[in-house]
Amino acid sequence: MVSISTSTSTSNSSRGRGAKATLLVVDDDPLIAETIAFTLSDDFNVRFCDSRVAAMQLLDAGDFVPKLALIDLGLPPSTNQPTEGFKLVGDLLARVPGIRILVLTGQNEVSNARRARALGAADLVPKPCEPARLKALLEAQLKGASAETRDSDPLAEGLVGESPPMRKLKGQIDIYASSTFPALIEGPSGTGKERVAEALHYLSPRGDLPFLALNCAAISANLVEATLFGHAKGAFTGATNAKSGYFEDAGEGTLFLDEIGELPLELQPKLLRVLENGEFQRVGETQTRKSKARIVTATNRDLRAEVKAGRFRADLYHRLSVFSIALPPLKELGEDKLKLLEHFSQMYAKHQHSQVFTLDDAARTAWLAYDFPGNVRELKNIVIRLIAKYAGYRVNAEALSQEFEIPKAEESAMSPETLSPKAEITASALFRLDSKLAEVELKYIDAAIEIANGNMTQASKILGVSRSTLYSRLEVLRSAAVPKDLAADEGES
Repeated sequence: MVSISTSTSTSNSSRGRGAKATLLVVDDDPLIAETIAFTLSDDFNVRFCDSRVAAMQLLDAGDFVPKLALIDLGLPPSTNQPTEGFKLVGDLLARVPGIRILVLTGQNEVSNARRARALGAADLVPKPCEPARLKALLEAQLKGASAETRDSDPLAEGLVGESPPMRKLKGQIDIYASSTFPALIEGPSGTGKERVAEALHYLSPRGDLPFLALNCAAISANLVEATLFGHAKGAFTGATNAKSGYFEDAGEGTLFLDEIGELPLELQPKLLRVLENGEFQRVGETQTRKSKARIVTATNRDLRAEVKAGRFRADLYHRLSVFSIALPPLKELGEDKLKLLEHFSQMYAKHQHSQVFTLDDAARTAWLAYDFPGNVRELKNIVIRLIAKYAGYRVNAEALSQEFEIPKAEESAMSPETLSPKAEITASALFRLDSKLAEVELKYIDAAIEIANGNMTQASKILGVSRSTLYSRLEVLRSAAVPKDLAADEGES
């Protein structure tokens, strides 16, 4: 059997109600097919396939383009393994980029279903699922939002997108998640290394165990050892009680060591020992303890160059990089920049109980052309500021450009900011005090909003003004930045 179509048998009942959403169901169980046909055929144009190959043949024929897919992971020829299901997720997204994929999962398949989510599946459907619930889940996906999206989903931040680099990244996460060996995540600052570490943990069999993160650059060098390994009472001044370290507290979960390149050279042999045999000692103790935690590390440095320079041990580097994941900079992700814009604008607008903003065509072009030197972290901060300043407005390219970082040092070397007020006024053919004051005011407001992560009440406290004053100042500045013909678009989104 290649496929079963219910569109003909239900076409009469759907007349006068508009076109029905297309749904592809892939499952080798005929009972599932019959049940879904009975349950959903009145509301969806359903096609069934019993294998990944059959599904690809149906799509390649070109006469059926599904908006939704409901798939089982255990498909022929390996019905006891999720391999074909994982391949199908990637194949569907490659052929129909906008498709929303739901994965059927049993109680013993949660980890596999989580991996399918990492590959791009939108939601999970537990078996058995009540017909009304299944219909609600599918309809929620048509609206672009899962009815069961979890706020704690480690893939909800930073791993958005379907560009080739992101697909490769998700595939690596899928492969490496279930391993017990160390993984090294490399990439520029702001690319989401901790998000990847969380995904490796939560998509693994350790997902319900502790996930602990320590930034090696954010702690004093003389405290790193005690923080990692713990200490005995009286081990040093101020050690009034014995205390466990991160290796003990992580248990059999995952310990994420960010900025591992900052680890002092004298501590690197101790970390190597833990990686090799799990053994370590608290500071001030002789008792040997055992760690069963998986170690995931990250760095924005080139550790190979650090090894050559003698600042990082070669044996430790090789032990940490059993699996190596390279995160691409945002400038290489193409259209994913717009996907991230939409994702974070909706998320922060909901968090702030505000409207989203939109970009006009020129601003969208500028958004795609911008390199985002601060990567996803910079993109998020820009979105937070735009939500605060232009909620409900359509933003043009001029207003958007004010949020971008000035890229070239040589251009800024003789900028007005480096000139004295007298020299600046003399150098400008069209100096306007109001514009200059508005520019300065916006910079301080932007900084406060960024520090407060978009919380306007907190930002107003930072600036020493009332919340109403902050909003009124933003309204004045926004009116100056958005042309009058675009201000009429307020509320469209």
